[in-house]
Amino acid sequence: MKRLVMSMLMFACLTGAAVMAQDAAPAAAEAPAVAAEVQEQTAETAPKPKSSTGFFAVVFGSGWLGVLLWSALFGCGAAAIYFSVDSWVLIRPQKIMPQTLIDRVKAGMAEGDVIKAIKACETEPGPMANILSAGFSHVEEGFDVIQESIGAAADLETERIMQKLTWISVCANLAPMLGLLGTVQGMIMAFRTLATGAPDVGALALAISQALWTTAGGLTIAIPAITVYYSIRNNANRLILRMQAMTMELIKDLRNVEVVND
Repeated sequence: MKRLVMSMLMFACLTGAAVMAQDAAPAAAEAPAVAAEVQEQTAETAPKPKSSTGFFAVVFGSGWLGVLLWSALFGCGAAAIYFSVDSWVLIRPQKIMPQTLIDRVKAGMAEGDVIKAIKACETEPGPMANILSAGFSHVEEGFDVIQESIGAAADLETERIMQKLTWISVCANLAPMLGLLGTVQGMIMAFRTLATGAPDVGALALAISQALWTTAGGLTIAIPAITVYYSIRNNANRLILRMQAMTMELIKDLRNVEVVND
C-alpha cells in the first residue's frame, strides 16, 4: 500500500514538471519578440535629431564661397526689386508726357508764342519737354531742321528710358547664372564627400541641398524679374510712340515759319 501511494506521488510530480516545462517554453520564445517590440516603441517615442539641411544651415554651412554666392544672389534680388520699382514709377504718362505740359504748349502754339511754349518746357522738365525744347531751339532754321532735332532728341530720350530697363534684364539674366554656379559648387562638395570612401550622410545631404537651394533661389529671382522687364518695356514702347506722335502734333504749326537769311 505504501509503495502504491509513493508511486502515485512520483507520477503526479513528474506530470506537473512536464506541464510547467511546456508552459515555460512558449514564454521563453515570446520574450525576444516582446523585447524587440519594446525597443521599437522606445525608438519611435525618442526625440529625433533636427535636420541639418535647412536653409540657414545650407547658407552658412557651404563655406565662404557659398556665403559669398548667397550674398550675390540676395544683392541681385534687391537690385531687381529696386530697378523694377524705379522704372514703374518713372515710366508713366504723368512722368514722360504730363498733360499740363501738353496743354500749355498747345496754348502757346495756338497764340503763335514759341517763347511761351519754351518756358512751359523749362518749368516741367522731362523726356517730352526735352524733345520739344530741342525742336523749338531750331525754330529759326526751318521745319526740316526742327524735325531732325526732334528725331535726335527722341532717340536720346528713348535710350535713357531703355537704359533703366536694361538693369532689370541684367538682374534677370544674372540670377540663374549665380544659381548654376551654386549648383556646381554643391555637386563638387557632394563628390568630394563621396571620395572619402565612407561619406558622411549629413555632409552629403548638405551639399546636395546647397545645389538645389541655389538653383531655386536663382529661378525665384529671374522669373519675376524677366516678367516685369517685358511688361515695363512694352509699356515704355507704347509711351514713346505716343510721345513722338504728340510731339509732331504740337510742332505742326511751325511748318509755316519763315526762315529769314541775313
